[in-house]
Amino acid sequence: MSLFWRIFALNAVVLGTATALLLWAPVTVSVPVLLTEAVILVGGLAVMLVANAALLRFGLAPLDRLTKLMTTVDLLRPGQRLPASGGGGVAELIRTFNAMLERLEQERVTSSTRALLAQEGERRRIAQELHDEVGQSMTAILLGLKRSADDAPEPLREELQELQEITRESLDEVRRLVRRLRPGVLDDLGLVSALTSLSEDFATHTGLLVTRRFDADLPALEPESELVLYRVAQESLTNVARHADARGVTVALRRADGGVVLTVTDDGSGIEAPREGAGIRGMRERALLVGGTLEITPAPRAGTRVQLTAPVARKQL
Repeated sequence: MSLFWRIFALNAVVLGTATALLLWAPVTVSVPVLLTEAVILVGGLAVMLVANAALLRFGLAPLDRLTKLMTTVDLLRPGQRLPASGGGGVAELIRTFNAMLERLEQERVTSSTRALLAQEGERRRIAQELHDEVGQSMTAILLGLKRSADDAPEPLREELQELQEITRESLDEVRRLVRRLRPGVLDDLGLVSALTSLSEDFATHTGLLVTRRFDADLPALEPESELVLYRVAQESLTNVARHADARGVTVALRRADGGVVLTVTDDGSGIEAPREGAGIRGMRERALLVGGTLEITPAPRAGTRVQLTAPVARKQL
């Protein structure tokens, strides 16, 4: 039954009942209308309106649920659907909306895949140029300063040695940028070594206590899955340093049914409801790239827990 005929039938029931009552009920209307008759008519009208409102509320309830879903749906949390039970126009509308959500989610995954792969390609290119061009130039400058300092008189030698230290620190910073842009250890030694290097570098620069808990029997992952896990851990640690006011953080990687689970838990101030900023939404997009799920919840005692579950098999797009 279409929506038009459903509303028509509901109103017909109310009006038909009111007509039957007027025909067979022992009620008369005088001219002019008496007070008791006016009270009965107004009461009957009120009952009719209430009955009509209740029936319309029942008949249009699926539309209310659809409206609520339309205002809260998030393509980064796939799988939100409404049951399209029964038949008629409302059920067909819900099925059409569910199909539209399915298409939008697939298109979002496809577009996010292209964007993230392009981003990683650009990171790789910039890291390579920093390593090959800037890094080598600064290394040559550092060697030249060393030769000049060895041959320079004492007052000038101290100044050149200070310049050496500044250049060496700048070179170390360039190397750190290269590792953040494209972790070579991830390609060469794998995910566990990359996360170990990341956590050690994080502890060195923030002074926070980092605890690592990695299972020994982790399954083999696709390169895309390893990169997503690394980037999520990297973004999570960055958020801990910026917002958590924590003293320590735990990075765990354990085996799960059909995949692995990365968990980053801090002991900071915690959150009631995480704000979906660019960093969190970027992590969700990366999780969708490999068919994973991301959860951000308060930690059992204090702080915040970021958990990413990534499947072993690569998601076919």
